[in-house]
Order: sequence, then C-alpha cells, then structure tokens
Amino acid sequence: MRIRPSAIFFLVCTLPALVAQTEKIPAGDWPRFNRDLAGTRFSPLTQIDTKNVSKLVPVWSYRLQPAGFRFATASGTSELTPIVVGGVMYISAQKSIVALNAENGTEIWRYEVASGQASPRGVAYWPGDGQNSARILFTAGKSLTALNAATGQVDPGFGNEGTVDMVVPYNGVPTVFKNVLTAGASTGERETGPPGNTRAYDARTGAKLWEFQSVPRPGELGHETWLDDGWKNRSGANTWAWYMTADEQRGIIYMTLGAPTANYYGGDRPGANLFGNSIVAVDAATGKYRWHFQVVHHDLWDFDLPPAPALVDIVRNGKRTPALAEIGKSGYMFILDRVTGKPVFGVEERPVPKGDVPGEWYSPTQPFPVKPPALARVSMKREDLVTAEDTTPEHAKACQELWDRNGGYYNEGPFSPFLFHQEGTPPRYSIQFPGGTGGASWGGLAVDPRSGYVFVQTHDAPLTGWVEKKKEGGRYENVNLPYDRPNAGGGGGISVPVKDANGRLVNVPCFRPPWSRILAVNANTGDIAWKTTLGTNEALPGGKRNVGGAGSAGPIVTAGGLVFIGAAQDARFRAFDSKTGKELWATKLDRMANAVPITYEGKNGKQYVAVTATDTLVVFALP
Repeated sequence: MRIRPSAIFFLVCTLPALVAQTEKIPAGDWPRFNRDLAGTRFSPLTQIDTKNVSKLVPVWSYRLQPAGFRFATASGTSELTPIVVGGVMYISAQKSIVALNAENGTEIWRYEVASGQASPRGVAYWPGDGQNSARILFTAGKSLTALNAATGQVDPGFGNEGTVDMVVPYNGVPTVFKNVLTAGASTGERETGPPGNTRAYDARTGAKLWEFQSVPRPGELGHETWLDDGWKNRSGANTWAWYMTADEQRGIIYMTLGAPTANYYGGDRPGANLFGNSIVAVDAATGKYRWHFQVVHHDLWDFDLPPAPALVDIVRNGKRTPALAEIGKSGYMFILDRVTGKPVFGVEERPVPKGDVPGEWYSPTQPFPVKPPALARVSMKREDLVTAEDTTPEHAKACQELWDRNGGYYNEGPFSPFLFHQEGTPPRYSIQFPGGTGGASWGGLAVDPRSGYVFVQTHDAPLTGWVEKKKEGGRYENVNLPYDRPNAGGGGGISVPVKDANGRLVNVPCFRPPWSRILAVNANTGDIAWKTTLGTNEALPGGKRNVGGAGSAGPIVTAGGLVFIGAAQDARFRAFDSKTGKELWATKLDRMANAVPITYEGKNGKQYVAVTATDTLVVFALP
C-alpha cells in the first residue's frame, strides 16, 4: 500500500554545517558499526584471502565481563561490534568504555560508566572538526555521552557537561553522518508508551536538530492509515536496531522502523499503520521526509525491520541504478531505488490469509517482492515434518506425534495469523514462519560493491500458539488490550528434545532442514547466487549434523574474497568464499559468536579479524 506524499511534520532546531566532501576511510580502519555509512561492511584489505584463510589463529582476546554476567540483550550476551581507528580499538563493555591497542589488546584508557549501563552493541566515533577533538559517543539508557577519543575523559563541550538527555532511551549505536548524530528509540513492546521517533543531534554541541514523527498525527503524511484513533499514544514504530545507513552524496538517512505495538493483536489500531514496518528516507540535515516503503501492512507477527538497509549500485541493461537492499524478519528481501523508493524488480500486493480474532483488522494483501524469492522458510504443512533420513527415526516419530497430539498446526502460507482460541475448547495451534526472531533479524547485510553480491544469514525460527481473551496475570494485564497471545500455548516453536553426545536433552526442530543458511543475492539480477548451510547440530548422528542452526548475527565481506560470520549455535566462527559460498575455514570458540565481526589493519601492517563470543572479544591473524 503506497500513499500520496503530502506534508510531514518534523522538529528542526539549529542546523549543522554538513561537510561537502565524502568521507575517506583508511583501508585498515573499521570506524563504524557497518564500517561505512552505506552499510556495506566491505573491507578493502587483501592480506587474508581465500588461499591462506585456513591458517588463521587466535592472537589475543579480551574479557568484557566476568563469567555469568548478563548483558542487557534478549539473550543476555554481548552483541558488541568494535570499531578501529588509527590502530586503536574502541569497545563497550557495558559497565565501561575502553580503548585498546588493536594489535595486542592492551588497555589505553578506560571510562567507567557512572550510572546505568552502556549499550552492549558498541560505540560511535566522530573525527572532530578542527575546533573540537575527536570523540567517542555511546548511549546508556536515555543518555548520549561524548568522551575525548584520545584520553577517555568526558568532553564537557558536548551537551550538559558531556551528556545529552534523549528523554527516550536508545540501546544502539549513534549513527554519525558528518556533524549529525542520529539515534533510534528503545520503547519496549506495549502499545502505550514513549514514541518511537528517531532523533538527531549536533555532533559538536549536542543540540537537538530534528525529530521524525514515526506515528503520524492529524494532518501528517500517513495519518489516514490509522483508523479509529489508533495513533493516539501509540508506541513502537521505532528504529530499535543498532545503526542506520546514509547516502552521503545525496544527504539521505535511511531509517528502518519496527512494528507498532503490541505485537500480536492490533484490533485497537485498524489500518495499514504507517510508518510501522517501513523503510523511511529523510534529509540528514533536517529530518524532512523523502520517501517511504512499507514491507508489512498492519503487523500481527512482530515482523520488524531490525537491520538498516545496505546501499549498492546495480547495473541492469547497461544502466546503473543507485539502490538499497533490505531484509527483515519476514524473510523477504526488497531491492529498491534508493533515490525514489521504487522497487527495482517489482513488488506485488498478494492476498494473504485472514484470521478470526474478534475485533481484529486484517490487511487483505501484503507486499511480495517479485525477486529475489523468500530467503527463509515462510510456510509449513504436515509433509514438511522431518523424516528419519533427515535426523533419526526416534526424532521423526516424536515430531509426528507432537503434530497429531496438538491437532495439527494451522498455516496457510506466508503471513498466516494466529487463530482465536475460545477458553474451554481444544487448542487451535497456529504455526508462523518465520517467527518473531527471524527470518533475518538484527544481523543484517554485507555487500561486495565490486560484484553487487548482497550477503545475508537467515534462520527458520517459527512461532506457535494462538490469540485468546486476556486473562489476569497475562503478559499485558496492566494495559488496555482485550486479547493477547499467552506465554503458554505452544511455546516458541515446534521441536522435541533429543539427547546429545553428553546425554543432555537438546530441543531439535521438527521441520525439515536446513534450519539456517548464508546466502548471496546478486543485486544486479535479483537472483540467489549461492546459498550454504550455516551451522551444525551435534545432537544428531555423524553424517547428519550439517543441518544449520544460527542466531541473529550477520556477515562481513572483504576484498580478499571472504565472507566472515559467527552466529552459528555450534560456537564456530567461519569464513566462506564470497564468489561460491564454499566454506574455507571454521574454528571452534569457547562460546557462541553472536555479534557482527570486523577486520582491520594494525599499525604493524598486519590484518586482523575480530568477533565477540558471548562475553569475550577474540582476535585472529595469520601466523
């Protein structure tokens, strides 16, 4: 559903002076979460390549917190992606911000966070402007703080003695676009609460520059997609992930907004609900609306758009198009013209299943990209259950019994909603693919600008259950919602326990593998160039373990022809050939590598690769 552009309201304060030239990143640096503003995660380094990557060895590590520390993430583990500038690595250890010698991990300075906890995802670097020294910026709840990059001391020239009160918290990394800092919003998942608006601040003074209204008010663009006053006090529709991307040449910031809350019942917000589940392009200096594209109408599945898009110039029929690629939890990748927001390969509005929850509003159609095809499982029938050949006879039998014992699972294809369960009647299980954890979650994309290949990890993580009338003690009992998806009612997915080699019970999925994969999409054609199973399951017999199993972290790509990624639940860190998808190297870590890795060059001329494994930063290099 697209709507006519009209007026959009935004708050504008003193505008910063945008530097005219495009930033030049030294080849050995990794100065941003995604390395560059385009979000490519592409490194030009070639010292480590397809011929020698198998020789990588660990050279140093840094413990972020003592064993047992629970980080402020859904998994309780650090999702830190370090940055490296001029041979210095800057990290967030949540209780502290630390600068390290990037060659050996020795501390240069440490700043102890006085109150609250810093984002467990990382920090941002602003290079200064001739009058102000370079700064390290981090969020801690509602606070945005600037430190002197050389000393680690609070920079009093920023905000109020070094800190800006953002009012609404943000648990990600500020995006630095020249002299503009943009921050999303961490609002929680209840329908009433703080707004999910994106804010921007002057990197020099901390002054607020603009705020984008993500749930349109009367008279604003998109307000007509909120019926029956569903926009009032509405929370969600926020950029909750860790970064944004930007087109430097055109001065555009790209925001990806999540679902309006609450997640699984939307009868109190009928309509398509802009700008929820949308890519929104705004002017970097003013926040003025440029265009939007909504990938899910009236979200009832928690199909957020966690990662920011990756920018890529594609060539079709001899014509170059400035494009972007975006993927979210729904498992579909959208490739759009990044100047206009129009689909490059076409998008079709197709009918989708309608549910039966009393008072719910169901969108009759959803947008489906013509190309590429779905990059994760989007449906399931009984015939999709595992077989004895896939796993084991015992596992397959237990899965079939689970299916039959629950009366089957309702699924009519993509965007199947939860059915209504009347108290006192037999369960009515729905199974949704993907579930609310992906598809593709916050891990996001990497792009090789030379080939136009876009790399992404997706995993099949379904959600099962139903919607029922709210009960006392339910998840949202103190919020005015008549219906809810209970904590009970089928758990998170469909799996049965299997004993691993150590005799421990491990839940193994009941749908046919592979259960996760890494793919390359050729953005020039919209076709899948290659796909490879990502991860093993050691609870299965030898010869049947290559079934996949991954979390949410994403890949990077290098000019040495390599794609590096952790994410796998088997606690391995891997390198793949970027042209073919062949696995070239894997190493077993002490814990799961659940963050986006980086690669950089030390002052000694040596190339390193680093990744966070739960609570420890691990760094590799050639011998």
